[in-house]
Amino acid sequence: MTVDARGCSCPQPVLMTKKALEKESSFEVLVDNNTAKNNILRFAQSQGCKASVEDGENADEYVIKISK
Repeated sequence: MTVDARGCSCPQPVLMTKKALEKESSFEVLVDNNTAKNNILRFAQSQGCKASVEDGENADEYVIKISK
């Protein structure tokens, strides 16, 4: 599953991540700014999840992989 949160302002990307975490144990989140990336990483850690970040296809895009 991929959550596309590009173009969304906070707290929307975190809320989208939370909703996906309720349904899936492993998924990716696409974001296009550092603030959303950092907030999602903090949220994932607070939920006891593993999270890693890779650069996306374009500048300032990130792919965050989250797993329980």
